[in-house]
Amino acid sequence: MNKIGVIFDLDGVIVDTAKYHFLAWKDLAGQLGFEFSEAQNELLKGVSRVRSLEILLGIGKVELTKAQKQEYLISKNEHYLEYIHKMGPEEILPGAIELLDKLDELGIKYVLGSASKNAPLILKQVNLLSRFSGIVDGNSVSTAKPDPEVFLIGAQKLNLKPEQCVVFEDAIAGVEAANRAAMLSIGIGDKITLKEADFNFNNLTEIPENFFSEMVLGKI
Repeated sequence: MNKIGVIFDLDGVIVDTAKYHFLAWKDLAGQLGFEFSEAQNELLKGVSRVRSLEILLGIGKVELTKAQKQEYLISKNEHYLEYIHKMGPEEILPGAIELLDKLDELGIKYVLGSASKNAPLILKQVNLLSRFSGIVDGNSVSTAKPDPEVFLIGAQKLNLKPEQCVVFEDAIAGVEAANRAAMLSIGIGDKITLKEADFNFNNLTEIPENFFSEMVLGKI
């Protein structure tokens, strides 16, 4: 029997807050005098808030002082939080509850490994906070994905070695971080974009019924 644990990214895997990030960043771009598209928003997936602002400013060819950047980061987050406080359980992505139920049934513990500094609040809003054995978020790490720090801390919270951990990710940077941590990576989303993942599924509803039971038995 293999003892395993699971680490979930949040945005795009358990819930979809990317749309709220996009609206908040789009509003900020408007304040700075340029347009920001959904296609460009893909560049911000899985990266830190500070790095996201740098990418946004690069798109708009806007230069700001360090103080101005900090002001805009605070403003963007306040706008984003307005959306988050309106979230409810109906925003949990398809297949997520069923997967958590299956892991509970098999006695497999799971934690969250997210770049979001608002992860605890989001889980609370959708009534999932108590289900996770631990949370590693943007407040817990010093380096962002693709650095594996967030997942290595997650393994510590699970009391497992990195190679015993399975990571669910929807971003290239997240998949790379999982791979660098020597963990099994499962890409959720476009299979071409996430081609470096060990397994790929369009969404959590595609996870086979016996996927984790066979993994525990050492068949995967």
